[in-house]
Amino acid sequence: QVHLVESGGGSVQAGGSLRLSCVASGATSSIYYMAWFRQVPGEEREGVAARSTFGGTPVYHNSVQGRFTIIHDVAKNTLYLQMSSLKPEDTAMYYCAADPRNGIDPRRHTSYGYWGQGTQVTVSS
Repeated sequence: QVHLVESGGGSVQAGGSLRLSCVASGATSSIYYMAWFRQVPGEEREGVAARSTFGGTPVYHNSVQGRFTIIHDVAKNTLYLQMSSLKPEDTAMYYCAADPRNGIDPRRHTSYGYWGQGTQVTVSS
């Protein structure tokens, strides 16, 4: 079992920055992929960024490419999402996800077995 706890959400004006954190505990050595997703009410959960814990090139949603950076600190068992140049359309509940399998599609929310409780990000214009 893996337990994920997000933090760092809040309210910010457009153009601002936030850093989300996701601390993993439990069977962390089993994790192969970690990711950030976001969701607004009435819409499907959307993949923001994902990466393998074993390295490789992260994948980003087109809308955040160049503005967001996903970082995995192995020593701290923590996944970060550094968000800059925030836009009102980035407003959503942001979720951390993890999975131990290496054959999944890391961009799809249905691929992940472990989820955090979410942290709200609100960007005002």
